[in-house]
Amino acid sequence: MDKDSTPPKIALRDFQSVVKKDLEEFSHHFKEAVKVEHGLLNMVVRYFLRQKGKRIRPLLVLLTAKTCGGVRERSYRAAALVELLHTATLVHDDVVDESEKRRGVFSINALWGNKVAVLLGDYFLSRGLLLALDHDDFDLLRVLSNAVKRMSEGELRQVQRARSMDVDEASYYKIISDKTASLISACTRCGALSADADPESLQSMGEFGEQLGLAFQIRDDLFDYGTQEVGKPTGADIQKKLVTLPLIHALEVADSSDRQRILNIIRKGRKSRQNRQTIYEFVESTGGLLYAQQRMEEHVKSAQSLLRSFPESESRRAMHALSQYVITRKK
Repeated sequence: MDKDSTPPKIALRDFQSVVKKDLEEFSHHFKEAVKVEHGLLNMVVRYFLRQKGKRIRPLLVLLTAKTCGGVRERSYRAAALVELLHTATLVHDDVVDESEKRRGVFSINALWGNKVAVLLGDYFLSRGLLLALDHDDFDLLRVLSNAVKRMSEGELRQVQRARSMDVDEASYYKIISDKTASLISACTRCGALSADADPESLQSMGEFGEQLGLAFQIRDDLFDYGTQEVGKPTGADIQKKLVTLPLIHALEVADSSDRQRILNIIRKGRKSRQNRQTIYEFVESTGGLLYAQQRMEEHVKSAQSLLRSFPESESRRAMHALSQYVITRKK
């Protein structure tokens, strides 16, 4: 993408304002959902909640609900349920990845150990289940349970793929659809369900979330080839032997000798800066970065086209802006 065609920078506040009061109400519901009296658990929960993320997922739930007819009491529960399940996966991911930091501060497992971190993730998960069951939100629970199932399957496929060095694009898309896009799609589906959207609107919003989720993950994978601080170490995927879309395309178009040379570097796990630089230069010179960028933009365009079936509104415009933010964000 040349300099003149670079899209304008979009900030979260540009579309958060559309549901500002709704986000405040969601925060109240979320805090109530995780309220606990137990000493250690209360301390750990309060520590974790101080590290506020972007909360894109509850934002998506609320914007979808507003676009599909209006935010209701059930929309706040849907947003809280999404955030509880997402939070549980984050805590568990830090244990699996042995991450010492989350959002620039020490992770739960780094401070209290893996046992406490796993139990905290279980606690968030159970609170989410109870929140849905207490209000008979079985349709929301079904959507999110299916998403968690797909997320687990996607992560396990990724582990298997890293071991076997499977590098085809179809398996890559299956993995990111399950591990990332499934939850984004669940957000938009739950938002639509909470607004009593008709089946056609529900289907369109679910597909919007799927396409947005694919673009979101490709953007994350492109960060690994960046040179600036983006929230995770540059070269982290390569060090874990994760072959993502930029490298997959580069390997597909390269001649056999270059392909074998790069695969040998990855298989042997050589983590030197020089080897990482060799891989980055290979990916860039073969058009891997440009290809991934183009595919990411295609998914966002597909997502945006699905919004056209909904009436023009401030919330629909905000969802369009959010989709553009996903591919222009810096971390």
